[in-house]
Amino acid sequence: MIHNYFVYILTNANRSVLYIGVTNDIQTRLYEHYIDSQTTKRHFTGKYNVYYLIYWERYHNINDAIDREKELKGWRRSKKEELINVFNPSWILLNNEV
Repeated sequence: MIHNYFVYILTNANRSVLYIGVTNDIQTRLYEHYIDSQTTKRHFTGKYNVYYLIYWERYHNINDAIDREKELKGWRRSKKEELINVFNPSWILLNNEV
């Protein structure tokens, strides 16, 4: 059985905040981020209305996905922006494309 794990980057409407996460169900996770921003605002993404998908990578091994998430979280914002710009130069919101 092939598993899918996603490392993803979200932003807010102003594109001023970046959030990196990992999940095995990206559609459900995006919905959870959105609901938190509209209701309780209990988590970082909810407090800062960060639920717009602008970047993602797919992995079949969870350990590879977690390692990549940690790597990206250690990068400076400028390097994260470079990565996003190669994948999604216009920073188009990809929520409906996954």
